Amino acid sequence: MKPSQLALARLRVVIIAFAALTAVMCAVAAQTIQVGPKRAVQTIAEAARLAKDGDTVEVDAGSYHGDVAVWGQRNLRVRAVGGRARLLANGAAAEGKAIWVVRGGQITVEGFDFEGARVPNRNGAGIRFEEGQLVVKSCSFMHNEMGLLTSNNTKAGLVIENSEFAHNGRPDGHNHNLYVGSIASLSVTGSYFHHGATGHLLKSRASQNRIIYNRLTDEADGHASYELEFPNGGVAYVVGNIIGQSQQTENSALISFGAEGYKWPANELYLVNNTLIDGKLVGGQFLRVRPGADVVRGINNLLVGSSSLEAADFGEFINNFNVQMTEFESETIQDLRLKASSKVRKKAIDPGQANGQDLKPTSEYVHKTRTSALGSAAIHPGAIQRVGQKSP
Repeated sequence: MKPSQLALARLRVVIIAFAALTAVMCAVAAQTIQVGPKRAVQTIAEAARLAKDGDTVEVDAGSYHGDVAVWGQRNLRVRAVGGRARLLANGAAAEGKAIWVVRGGQITVEGFDFEGARVPNRNGAGIRFEEGQLVVKSCSFMHNEMGLLTSNNTKAGLVIENSEFAHNGRPDGHNHNLYVGSIASLSVTGSYFHHGATGHLLKSRASQNRIIYNRLTDEADGHASYELEFPNGGVAYVVGNIIGQSQQTENSALISFGAEGYKWPANELYLVNNTLIDGKLVGGQFLRVRPGADVVRGINNLLVGSSSLEAADFGEFINNFNVQMTEFESETIQDLRLKASSKVRKKAIDPGQANGQDLKPTSEYVHKTRTSALGSAAIHPGAIQRVGQKSP
């Protein structure tokens, strides 16, 4: 080995050793900050100032009034312990935006209820997510002007699991339970969206979207606009969801794709094994697609209503069934298991793959705000696969 090569090899060893030592030091330095009325750190705002990269913040169960915060750490976990931590805005807002503002690296938030955010520009959010990668687990967003609102940072990614969004909006409408800007990716699983106030239950401008095993239903007394909208297209996998609009809906369509023009290089919509319920007595539509999409495919969906997916005027629609509520165990949305006598049992087909991803459901939504893995491959059309037994 030449001297220059030997020196380079030694330098690489030193760099690797230094990186390993740095990682160990960071791990040792990481701490758990406990927050609560009887703790040394009594407010979440103080914890947000004290927390360093790699720390865990544990917030005791209870109510926190006007305790707003900004999180900018590169690696952080913030979780409620001993029960739910209820965050009541009470007129306060971090940076005039939200109960919490998040712009960091990898941040996980778990077990919080965000309630009552109001700000002068009327976009007060439970969380304003601006930068980094945010994971939201087992949280709720209620009675804010906007449930959760993101920036348009095209490198940001948002994951939502087992959470609830409801009754978010302002008196003049137009705000949404979840409003995702032009970020890189959105994943929503096991979550319950309901009772929109003129705005949408879920609106996403993200490039990549995975909306799987959720319940987006405006319920009998809700009056949302779209239940699910992708106004700028992107790639959207919508699999295994229960989606329903009420008679009081502000818009005739449940799902909209590309209404404001296509922005992303790829604009593809995959609707697979959803149960879609049109509660509008006259003029309802399951899907609305703006011309210009690259791919629109609908497979194995159950449609409760008189319209069809073909009414979207564009797309490939295979093995979708219009049914009455009498096909289900209950003639309400509360139990959408197919009856053993249902004529559509075992009529699902293999939906294949898209972009290397298997489209076949492997779990189903369980009310409220969780999922359950299927014991075998999906064999029935629609979101709920268990027949003759209630979901666990």
